Amino acid sequence: MVKITLQAADKAKEFLSKEGKDGWGLRLSLYDGGGCSPSYGLDIVENPQEEDAVVEDNGLKVFIDKEASAAVTGMEIDYVDDGSVQGFVLKGGEQSSCGPSCSSCG
Repeated sequence: MVKITLQAADKAKEFLSKEGKDGWGLRLSLYDGGGCSPSYGLDIVENPQEEDAVVEDNGLKVFIDKEASAAVTGMEIDYVDDGSVQGFVLKGGEQSSCGPSCSSCG
């Protein structure tokens, strides 16, 4: 499914602890941006929704919504802080250029 780097897990757990939400997780969602490139979002949540897949890696729980699970298989959640970019990123996998509203991919 999805791997979580140690750096991403540590940074997420740091954020959760600062918010007083130890033991909570991140929910990875696929958003329909109206085009061919998929957009993903990460939210802090206490529990998964009914159809979410649950992944735990490096001590962090990630809940993946049903629409995103196939799209992110084989990907890795990492945390980047290189001076110009700071935040969580998805890397690798078999990324498709098609989002939910793309009519040219199917």
